Amino acid sequence: MKKTTAPSAPKFFAPDWPKEGPIDLKIHDLPHASSSTEWWYMHTHIVTKDNRELSLFASFFRHAIDFDKKTNKPNYAHSVIWGISDVKNKKYHTVSLVDKRAPKLGLERLKKGELVKDPFIRRSAIEMLSKGVMPYPDELLLKDPVISNKTLSLNFDGNTFKKLEDGSYALHLFHKDLQIGADINFKPQKPPTRHGDDGVVRGVSAEDMFYYFIPRCKVTGTVKLKKEKLEIKSATGWYDHEFGCHPEKDKGKKDDMKKDVSWNWIAMQFDNGCELTAYDLMDLKTGEDCGSFVILIDEKGKRHHSNKFHLKPVGELWTSTRTFNEYPTTWVLEAPEFGLKVKAEAAFPNQEFATVISKPAFWEGRMDITGTMKGKKISGPGYIERHGFVNSSNMKEFLKAVSKATLNSVKRILPLEFGQEKFEELVSKKGNKHLTKGLDKEAYIEKLIKPIREITDRSGKSWRSYATIACCDAVGGNSQVAIDWLALPELMHVGSLMVDDVQDKSLVRRGGPSAHMVHGDAIAINSGTAAYFVGQYCIYHVDKSFEEKVQIYNWYFEAMRASHSGQAMDIYGLDYMMPKALKDDSVAKLLQERVIATHRLKSAAPASYLARIGVLLGEGTQEQTDAMGDYFEALGISFQIIDDTLNLKGFKDHLKTKAEDITAGKITYPIAKAMAVLNKKDRKRLWEIVSAKTSDLGLIAEAVALLDKHNVIETCETEAKTILERAWKKADPLLRDSMVKLNLRAFSWFVLERTY
Repeated sequence: MKKTTAPSAPKFFAPDWPKEGPIDLKIHDLPHASSSTEWWYMHTHIVTKDNRELSLFASFFRHAIDFDKKTNKPNYAHSVIWGISDVKNKKYHTVSLVDKRAPKLGLERLKKGELVKDPFIRRSAIEMLSKGVMPYPDELLLKDPVISNKTLSLNFDGNTFKKLEDGSYALHLFHKDLQIGADINFKPQKPPTRHGDDGVVRGVSAEDMFYYFIPRCKVTGTVKLKKEKLEIKSATGWYDHEFGCHPEKDKGKKDDMKKDVSWNWIAMQFDNGCELTAYDLMDLKTGEDCGSFVILIDEKGKRHHSNKFHLKPVGELWTSTRTFNEYPTTWVLEAPEFGLKVKAEAAFPNQEFATVISKPAFWEGRMDITGTMKGKKISGPGYIERHGFVNSSNMKEFLKAVSKATLNSVKRILPLEFGQEKFEELVSKKGNKHLTKGLDKEAYIEKLIKPIREITDRSGKSWRSYATIACCDAVGGNSQVAIDWLALPELMHVGSLMVDDVQDKSLVRRGGPSAHMVHGDAIAINSGTAAYFVGQYCIYHVDKSFEEKVQIYNWYFEAMRASHSGQAMDIYGLDYMMPKALKDDSVAKLLQERVIATHRLKSAAPASYLARIGVLLGEGTQEQTDAMGDYFEALGISFQIIDDTLNLKGFKDHLKTKAEDITAGKITYPIAKAMAVLNKKDRKRLWEIVSAKTSDLGLIAEAVALLDKHNVIETCETEAKTILERAWKKADPLLRDSMVKLNLRAFSWFVLERTY
């Protein structure tokens, strides 16, 4: 993004902010009485004695939740977050501890309609917070933090940050369950420096902030990773302190002042002895530039500032399978006044930090910096924080992000251009050159790959893809390593759609012509069938045992047999039962069971098996496997019942769907239900209309009126929700309360309560 002259931060100064001249750390390292928001932050880049590269950051927060009416002094909530980037192993270890009152405070705000706009996510969050817990990876502080006002001494459940007598800073971090931590000393090598407009920056909640930092510290100590205690050989450190408040006239106002401010922040330590930091702030609602500065500290510690710079992402984005946010992992920064142009590349992509402190997550990670300053090469380590640029704020947008990631996964597995190795893999497997010898690759792409891609590229709802990924994470697994499993459910589903369209003579699919309308029946059937088997790619590449791969194969082919069995029953239909169902109540009841059986086979069984695969990928227990399999089977059945009711409600509400199921003469669940509750005269009339396959709006209206006479549509919707709730009660206690579980619960409600 291009940065020219940014608006100056307002010249508001609280009485306890630094005045002109050098910053007195004995005073300003301490907590500030005026602060509504304050944090102490530090990071370090480490080489251990065994030459491992690590980076670590930690931040201690306090935030005013209200102001005492008598004293006008703030009451604070506290939190601490920290993370370790293990460069060699590409692992990101994070800890987030939030105020022990957070569930209560969160509930109060959620019930007022604050914090979360999406009704499904809000409802799910209320359900979870009502248990008195926070969604993992956030955890509750067990005690009230201890913060001294006489010397810098922060203690948040044993995670401490203290100023020592020699002017250095001691950081102690530890998490018992994760078995990670650090004991590190930061000794300043340069004086504190003001950021922003001589220290003043615009805050993210309409407050004004004061911001200073120490750009280079000598770092000593140890880091603990599981059973390893790693001693530091060499390291450089960085320290930030920021504190701010609303002007006096705004104190006590509620959060309706908040802006949707997002930011990019970068800090670099160069091998020529200089350091650089830059930030840009943006109000996402208005597009307003809320301030941007770049600060260069030369080798002598002198500050140089500018707001004329470019900080922009380049290259492909990385997608998180936990939040489906997209993040740049390569940046270019240019500051012409400093003669500087550098590239910052992530040491590894997966450095997303999930926490309610920054809903739903932010990216903060180790960067490797290379470039030039005044024509001379420079390099060094750095950190980048990208905060607030979320892909979705509601369930509909979230599933769109899932669909986008699913399509990208399909593109990786089924590209339209590829080399010899990929050619071999698609036809058979890598190394089987003799099977591609003499094969026309362009014809292969045109007649096998393209028909599949034409349907996948139009994007569907992708809820089946989400099932696998969500179940992996819900049981504590890491779905990021299995991102291409998003493609398996989509390819299986698209293959069935292509073949179904030939069978049903459907002209349109996902807003475009059906595959057989473009390529003919034979090609559509062949490509659709081939799509079932392309997903084998995922099993080839998954890091699982032979026995586990066999289990996945078994589940996948069990799902395929079930879905084809359901398709056979769907094609045959239930017309043969109607003569008896019109007269015999027991047959009318059996008719409902037959519709549910078809839904279970055709839609629910594949979803159930995909969920089981997800739990296996996440190394869940057998009990979790069964519960999540049952839950997604229930969701599949409920989904199809709701689909049946929406078709009729669309007619009533003048929406896109115009009761096509009645025009097609299809016995859906509401029609089957009606046969069990209508009197025999009304049953006969309803079947006369349905079996006529009419498009006459008057007759369709008459049929819908017969259903309304006994609240059939509403009864079916209630049944769908009951089926799902019963399955959730079984799964709920087996899953840790987490952000993924919260989203999964919201997702299931969204699927059932949608209006399309």
